[in-house]
Amino acid sequence: MIETISAARRDLTKHVHRFRRDGLDAEPVVFGDHRKPEAVVVPFETFQLLLDVAEDIAIAERIRERDASDSGVRTSLADAAAEFGIDLDEL
Repeated sequence: MIETISAARRDLTKHVHRFRRDGLDAEPVVFGDHRKPEAVVVPFETFQLLLDVAEDIAIAERIRERDASDSGVRTSLADAAAEFGIDLDEL
């Protein structure tokens, strides 16, 4: 259900108590002018989880891009060191 802004403001303490009690299972608070969805308040646990998921999605996209442009050519550490004039035995 979408709450009005004034109702969300009025009930904020009640929502925070519910977030503390229910944690990740707590329903978010969606509110906006004239009950048009404009913002969401979620428990902090949920916010952290959403950030983690968003990061995972971004990483997965970069992996897909790299896989698509991968030539399949690999270079060994010894070959790379030799190319740059590095003696691995001196490290």
